[in-house]
Amino acid sequence: MRFTMSSFSRLRAGVSAVLLAGLVAACASTNYNAPVPVGYYRVQPGDTLFRIAKNNGRSVAELSRWNNLTNAAQIDAGQVLRVVPPGGATASSKPSSSGGGAASKPAPTPVPSPSPTPVPSKPALSFALQWPAKGPLLKRFDGGTSKGIDIGGSAGAPIVAAAAGKVAFAGTNIRGYGNLVIIQHDSNYLTAYANNQSLLVKEGQRVTQGQKIALMGSTAADRTQLHFELRYQGKAIDPQQFLP
Repeated sequence: MRFTMSSFSRLRAGVSAVLLAGLVAACASTNYNAPVPVGYYRVQPGDTLFRIAKNNGRSVAELSRWNNLTNAAQIDAGQVLRVVPPGGATASSKPSSSGGGAASKPAPTPVPSPSPTPVPSKPALSFALQWPAKGPLLKRFDGGTSKGIDIGGSAGAPIVAAAAGKVAFAGTNIRGYGNLVIIQHDSNYLTAYANNQSLLVKEGQRVTQGQKIALMGSTAADRTQLHFELRYQGKAIDPQQFLP
């Protein structure tokens, strides 16, 4: 979904934290491919501020500050965001006067939004995954309404890290995910563990595969479950293709 892991440590202090947060439903009438000025980006359906910041080599805190976002979890598809520092984009030519008449300011040269890079159906995984919870599979990944899988169980059941890594986020500021843990495994992959009853790890903490990181719950869900996602370069992929 750019910026470094140090950005995560500033989420609590600088802005309302955001990551994989609440994928916003898109308005069908919006032209998401409409060009935007240099230094700006048009939010696409499914985008999060975390992903946008990462793709542009910025931090969530920077984008929140430059765009006056009071809640970084609430960005809308079609919204145009500044992704370079004020003054960092190529400035438009200043209008000139001729013959005493006021010249209109030329519009910035539009630059088409880059086409999204397609995600391989099964990109290479340099580490093994294990199931993060024991229980029935309630919902499968479909890449549309379901960006991960839902695993059932009882309240308070252990949730474990599917692989070793560093806790990139642990909190409740991501709309639609409840109590959420996100673990960064390498430069390409992260896993997300949502709807937890309580969290047992903190941001910046290193965890090992199989380590207990949360207790199963029903926050932001209508039943007790773990919502589990695997993301490759910010894009959701089916975790079951890597689970034993």
